[in-house]
Amino acid sequence: MRAAGTALLTALDPAGRESAVHSFDDEAARRWLEYRPRPRPGVCLAELDVAARKAAHRLLATALSSSAYAQAMAIISLEEVLDRAEGWQRGRHSADYWVAVFGDPARDDRWAWRLEGHHLSVNMTVVDGQVSPAPIFFGANPAAVRYAGRPVSRPLGVEEDLARALLDALGPAERAAAIITDEAPADIISATRGRVDAPLEPLGVPAQRLGPTGRALLDQVVALYLDRLPPELAIREAARLDAGPLHFAWAGPTHPGQRHYYRVQGDDLLIEYDNTSADGNHAHTVLRRPASDFGADVLATHHQAHPH
Repeated sequence: MRAAGTALLTALDPAGRESAVHSFDDEAARRWLEYRPRPRPGVCLAELDVAARKAAHRLLATALSSSAYAQAMAIISLEEVLDRAEGWQRGRHSADYWVAVFGDPARDDRWAWRLEGHHLSVNMTVVDGQVSPAPIFFGANPAAVRYAGRPVSRPLGVEEDLARALLDALGPAERAAAIITDEAPADIISATRGRVDAPLEPLGVPAQRLGPTGRALLDQVVALYLDRLPPELAIREAARLDAGPLHFAWAGPTHPGQRHYYRVQGDDLLIEYDNTSADGNHAHTVLRRPASDFGADVLATHHQAHPH
């Protein structure tokens, strides 16, 4: 990751570096999270030459598993699909994604980076060689494109299908505890806030109340989101959660094609999914560490060892 970050800054021209590089101590810019089409800190990929744009993609690939990288590329390409569906009125473009670097990856012991645009936000903080990987936001609009009822494109389909399988595996009492309301919220609850107060209430059904099939499916849902990370990071994050409490909550109707929402919460874990816009064909998902987002965990360790 450090090598890829350095390569990106080397590939940028002076104007690009001026836009891309920010101080690590610029908390407002570093804790930015925005999954809507808005101006944001960084340099836009549309403004980069081929070499610099490829360097940005190589940096992104250091933070994601191969399957999650494929999801990210599908999400980016949907900008052109959505622009066509909207009659080319908003000028959406698949190069409208921004990369920002905080600090100097070549020489600083604290640095961070983000690649972000509509429906994609990947934030990584690196302190003393330790990577803190969150928040990671993936969205999709349209969530599904179909031909004769069969999906042509469905980048976040597994995220929906596994959660539905979990819901279907619950007995009546567990299902009643899991479904916290019959109406889904308008969006993920954590929204674009740089800090999230956890846990979100109500918690839903605790993992210890689930039967073997339900617990296995809940573990699969958590693993799906952790496996957005490269294997070594995903394994570390899973170990961090091992044996801790988990809760699963669902909001909205339970039949496919209707607006719905779910979340999973644990010790320093928040997973949210919603498909509530465009009549249930516009999905948002996020993996957050409420106490450790944007490197709060590795920064606390660093400050204990190196008082500033």
